[in-house]
Amino acid sequence: MLETLPVAERAAAAPRGRRLSRAAPFVVAALAALALWLAPLVLDTFAVNVLTRSMIYAVLAVTVDLLWGFAGILTFGQAAFFGVGAYATAMILTAYGATPLGIAAAVAASLVAPVVLGLAVGWLSFYHRSTPLYASVISLVVPIVVVQLIYAGGEWTGSSSGLVGFDVLPFEIEGYFRLAALFLIVVTLAAWILVRSDAGRALVALRDNEARCAYLGLNPRRLQIRLTAALAGVAGLAGFLFANASAVVAPENAGFLFGTELVIWVALGGRGTLLGPVLGTIAIDYLAANLSGDLPFLWQLLLGTAFVVIIILLPGGLADLVGRLWRVLPIGRRRPAPPRLVARAAATEATGTEATGTEIPILKVENLAKAYGALTVLEAIDLEIRAGELVSLVGPNGAGKTTLMRCLSDGTEPFRGAIAVGGTPITGLTPNRIVGLGVGRKFQVASVFESLSVADCLRLARAAHDGLSPVGQAETLGLPQAALDVLRMTGLDRLLTQPTRLLSHGQKQALELAMVVALEPRLILLDEPTAGLTKAERTTIGAVLKALTAEGRIAAVLVEHDLDFVREISSRIVVLHQGRLVLDGTVEAVVGSELVRTIYAGGGHG
Repeated sequence: MLETLPVAERAAAAPRGRRLSRAAPFVVAALAALALWLAPLVLDTFAVNVLTRSMIYAVLAVTVDLLWGFAGILTFGQAAFFGVGAYATAMILTAYGATPLGIAAAVAASLVAPVVLGLAVGWLSFYHRSTPLYASVISLVVPIVVVQLIYAGGEWTGSSSGLVGFDVLPFEIEGYFRLAALFLIVVTLAAWILVRSDAGRALVALRDNEARCAYLGLNPRRLQIRLTAALAGVAGLAGFLFANASAVVAPENAGFLFGTELVIWVALGGRGTLLGPVLGTIAIDYLAANLSGDLPFLWQLLLGTAFVVIIILLPGGLADLVGRLWRVLPIGRRRPAPPRLVARAAATEATGTEATGTEIPILKVENLAKAYGALTVLEAIDLEIRAGELVSLVGPNGAGKTTLMRCLSDGTEPFRGAIAVGGTPITGLTPNRIVGLGVGRKFQVASVFESLSVADCLRLARAAHDGLSPVGQAETLGLPQAALDVLRMTGLDRLLTQPTRLLSHGQKQALELAMVVALEPRLILLDEPTAGLTKAERTTIGAVLKALTAEGRIAAVLVEHDLDFVREISSRIVVLHQGRLVLDGTVEAVVGSELVRTIYAGGGHG
């Protein structure tokens, strides 16, 4: 066993294990390619023909699974991109034939046209403040619009009859089978590599907590639009292959019903597993083709019954059953090795004093007002925060504290007045752009990524600085020393591979603080960071905050109700009451004031 090896041999065995793990998908892909290459030698013509179509559909299932299973975007629109690619191919081959130029033009059109449509659909679906429901509705509408355009295309598109009889690639049916198999293997392998890479963790992060992604400096809208466009291109290439293999395209290839079938196949195969949707799509489509001939009046009833049974007994899809069996095995229970923590030197920036000779406040708020309809929440707020300050914002429930924090971190909030970070106005700026100015926000309820590990969450916090690899996972995790201190003081440095959902409330609070500190912000906004913590955990968080601001480079604004905690760590206290800033002074002056005692006696601590 590995534990009995000397230290040097264990150190050498670990890289060998990682190399074997990385090579395994390529070995499996090569074996699958060999098996499918030989398959036409033993399959009959009907099976070869149907499985060719099934494997093309499986490529579409992979794109749906990446969007829905990993990125959390429920889409019915992949059929539209597939249909656009198929029709672009058929129209060009009808006009120019299967000449080298015609084939090259068909490939280009089947890729470019769906990508352009995907960019448009992505922009419509993921504009600022759009909802997941809105994006799903757009994906429902797009296939309907595309089909109506096909009907209106006349002889260009064949209208309701489709296009048939155009020249195609000079392959026999076995050639198309092998081409479809290779295409499926390449797409599935690329998807497999992506979802297990650091960049693939960003897709899961989008699904889990889109808001936190934005507050880590990532641009969720851009990621969603790019993913939609890229996978639209893959669907379009599948349409090119389908048009050549079948020599006929019809409006139903781009229709809403086909898009819905793809979603059902992914759900039944196992959403978020890649291999489940691939195998499920092939099995279901092949089974349907056989049953429709043998049992023309019963096959849909039988398939529907099987669907209901699977959904009830295996809500995670057929792949869930395989996953349960896998986790029983020792190798299936093995956790990945944790990354090596490395201290990263803090980025050096010219401060306002160095650049201009006069000190520019990190945060300056002038005459800020915020209202929800006729209800005024904030009014005439003036505030300055400078480097090295730890300013506590106190006040009873309903005073407007969280609303103020929201305005400071999201310039798209409709407010009056002016807010500047380091001299830069933030009005109209989205949260990710404000993060780029040096602002980090910690929420009252710990905002982390429940499906990811502690290390994954921290790596995503560094994504805006270091980027994310789309082909693998880094073996080291470079963090600023302050973030490493948070991890070590709270014991999270020993839980890097632990799934975040298994952490305690206090550990999640500490993890979110470490993520925010990993951004290397100039200003940290903390909304009740000690809520629900034990006394020991509160002491630790307080020590961390004092250490962060002690160097004089970082400022912090802390919303807190516990005046004892505030007294211990603050350099200044600001009191907010009924939407107005009523006190701004030293700790002793504010805590001992008669006004604060009156406010808290009447407003409660909450």
